Amino acid sequence: MADVDVTDASVADLVQRLSHQTATLVRQEMHLAQAELRQKGKRAGMGAGLLGAAGVIGLAALGAVVAALILVLGEAVDMWISAFIVAGGLAVVAAIVAMTGKQQVSKAVPPKPEAAMESVQADVAEIKEKARR
Repeated sequence: MADVDVTDASVADLVQRLSHQTATLVRQEMHLAQAELRQKGKRAGMGAGLLGAAGVIGLAALGAVVAALILVLGEAVDMWISAFIVAGGLAVVAAIVAMTGKQQVSKAVPPKPEAAMESVQADVAEIKEKARR
């Protein structure tokens, strides 16, 4: 709101204006906090979705690729050795996908509206400054 000359305003008018401005400010800060939390929730959902996709992809690949790789390696070494080699490779791929999902989830943490909190602190500092005048 624009600064208004309040030298001739009554105390009741000033209190009413303060009440209105405070309510407006609180509503605006709440909207900002909601928007920020909504954005962080989307990031957390994306990370969780990636972790779930990693599990599904791992299971889908398990049947076809594991059997094929074990059979191919079984031509060079014993079948049981080839099974361990393939299992180790799958574990490495699963770890990479899981770390990618974990990074997405960690970008959404902590789930607090940081921008809104900074804005509220700036508002409080400005109100204190105006009160000192």
